[in-house]
Parts: sequence; structure tokens; C-alpha cells
Amino acid sequence: MPVSIQPKPASFSRVTITELMIPSYANFGGKIHGGILLSLMDKVAYAAASKHSGAYCVTVSVDTVNFLQPVEVGELVSLKASVNHVGNSSMIIGIKVVSENVKTGVVKHTNTCYFTMVAKGEDDKPTTVPPLLLETRTDVRRFVEAIKRKNYKREYDLLLNQVKRNWDQEAISSLLDGQRCVVSTSIQ
Repeated sequence: MPVSIQPKPASFSRVTITELMIPSYANFGGKIHGGILLSLMDKVAYAAASKHSGAYCVTVSVDTVNFLQPVEVGELVSLKASVNHVGNSSMIIGIKVVSENVKTGVVKHTNTCYFTMVAKGEDDKPTTVPPLLLETRTDVRRFVEAIKRKNYKREYDLLLNQVKRNWDQEAISSLLDGQRCVVSTSIQ
């Protein structure tokens, strides 16, 4: 009979990483490169997921990365991660990114995103993670939102696959009307 895994509270695996944004992180426009921020988000997602699961974790998807405001060189960026939902071996990690201008004290919310992480066992196969103990109304809201987000993503994937399978030139042509594209005569 398998040993049951004790639930871990969402608060147990909350993680914040803070890093100074240096000139080498800037893009050609002088703002912090989105790839730098994504790398930091992946790092904080791993920290929260591995803390909750007690295992090595890998990123399997990144959903809804919203870049709300630019991040400037010299700002402190804090990435706050929380395990919002757990499946058998997967965890959805919610991440909020805020930047702070240390000279002026202005703090701005710059990014929000959701990473799906999977815990791996010693055999490199997915391993079971502890259930999530929801202690606050916010924990419950985040868990329910994650369920809804998963359902919407599944529906979106089904609809998009249906469009790919049922290629209807007439319907496609009507969708392209008024769009900023020109279809080559060789494929019409």
C-alpha cells in the first residue's frame, strides 16, 4: 500500500528572488531584455516548485507572459513565486514581477506569468508531488483560477487543432479579408 504524501501549505513554497538590473541586461532600446526576465522567472518557478515537491523540476510550459511595463537599468527586480495548483506530478507556479527604482522609491508591477513545472524522480520520470494545503481565500482563488486557465487552454488547443484538421480554403479566405497580408498566387 503506497504511503500517503502529507499536504504542504502554499505558504511553505513561496519564494522571492531580488536582483539588480545591470547594463549588460539591457536590450538595444536601453530597457531590460525580456529574455533576461524570462530566465529569472524560470529560476524562481524552479525554486518554488522544487521546494514544494522536494524534487528536481523541469519547465513544461509558460503561459500568459504579460510584459506590463518596461524595467530600467539600475532597478531592483523582485520575482515573487507561489505554487498555485498541483496535479499528480505537475505544479502551476504563479509569478509576479515588480521593479523598484531605488533612487525614487517608485515600485511598479512589470510582469505576470504562469509556469507549469513537473517534478522528476531519481529515474528521471515524473514523480508524485504533495497535495497543496489551501490556507487562505487567496490560495483558494489562485487554485480555482489555475483550474479555469487549464480548461481554457485545453479548449483553445482543441479549437486550434480543429482549424488545422478541417482546412477550408473558403473559410480561411474570409478570415484573411481585411488583414495585412497577401496570399501568394501559387497557393491559391
